Amino acid sequence: MAKISKRTIDTLSPVEKDVFIWDDELKNFGLRVSPSGRKTFLVQYRAKGRTRRVKIGVYGALTPDEARQQAKRILGEVAHGEDPAEDIHKDRQAPTVAEVCERFMREHAALRCKESTATEYRRLIEREIKPVFGTRRITAVTRPDIAKLQYEMRERPFLGNRLIALLSKMFNLCELWGLRPDGSNPCRHVSKYREKPRERFLSPEEIATVGEVLDQVQADGSESKAACDAIRLLILTGCRLGEIQTLKWEYVKPPYFILPDSKTGARRIPISKDVEAVLGRIERAPDNPHVLVGYKQGQYLADIRHPWGRIREKAGIGPVRVHDLRHTYASNAIANGVSLEVVGKLLGHTQYQTTMRYAHLADSHLHEAAAHVSKGIGAALSKHNRPDAPSPPGPPKKITSIEQDAEQIMITPGENVIVFPLGATSG
Repeated sequence: MAKISKRTIDTLSPVEKDVFIWDDELKNFGLRVSPSGRKTFLVQYRAKGRTRRVKIGVYGALTPDEARQQAKRILGEVAHGEDPAEDIHKDRQAPTVAEVCERFMREHAALRCKESTATEYRRLIEREIKPVFGTRRITAVTRPDIAKLQYEMRERPFLGNRLIALLSKMFNLCELWGLRPDGSNPCRHVSKYREKPRERFLSPEEIATVGEVLDQVQADGSESKAACDAIRLLILTGCRLGEIQTLKWEYVKPPYFILPDSKTGARRIPISKDVEAVLGRIERAPDNPHVLVGYKQGQYLADIRHPWGRIREKAGIGPVRVHDLRHTYASNAIANGVSLEVVGKLLGHTQYQTTMRYAHLADSHLHEAAAHVSKGIGAALSKHNRPDAPSPPGPPKKITSIEQDAEQIMITPGENVIVFPLGATSG
């Protein structure tokens, strides 16, 4: 036993086996000298009936005083019931972020998510998460790491928010799986970016132009009939892209589409006469159950975005997304006086807040209602302004001539006024 100091350490020479020197001031703080001459600071303690050792650092990289301070910190954790050696062991055995991503896709996304959602998760994992954190241990990712990643995505706020949401879900599952301590999700307190809603609705003129282009490209064969019919159905129903792509003939039961599953579960979608007309012009494929037949046997039409990109360019309507056709349906419904509650049901929203994004489109109806109500109130409020209403008395007349009608002269009390009879003169 001796105080571990620079002088003490420098006098130690290596022997055939490890030698341990223990500090006589700080109990359980020691130094190990290996046969190679390497001198390592360490802490030794007992936890759950076992002797545990924690390496602090190598002499040279750390001074004895620096090592002593770290030893005090570790022993303080032990005194509070923690087991630093076990924590270090778990960190070394922890899977990498890439391994956790694969487990997430296998045990969560594949079982609990829609196919389109799982596809988007895979895209974010491969393009955004693995290149940054893939080789890191899942226990080594900290909140500053997440904050730094989010800041780097400041030019892509929408994608950044989706990425943070995915990472947060993964870290929550890591706590459930015992890979990280409870409450250690590093995505907590990382604020999301404010998103500007993407709102683009086709005007009646633009809808007419799109209709003309659809007829043209279908007639000349530059776009497939299935792609053109898909776009017609999207505009006429307000359905999500996946709902139209995967639509099967067995789901078509006029006057409804009866979908056994959708983003929000089973759904019943009203079919209009215009939708029936589009369906009536689609020839059923004997070996394919889908309404919109794809290029592969038995498959639905997978690619609608690229044909739509070419069609919108010919129509000259600018960067309108396929999803904006759904917004167009909603905006036209509101313009025709359909309430927000009914619009939400038509679109298959499960939360009223989702439909509220269209609330401002109903402002014109609010103005009309307000004008109608105020017109009646205003008429009652200003009855005295009617042509047949007696005129209210005007202000008192000022006497400017003795020839004024004496009966119309109002005399203010306190004034000395002499009224002459009509036709009389002053003496």
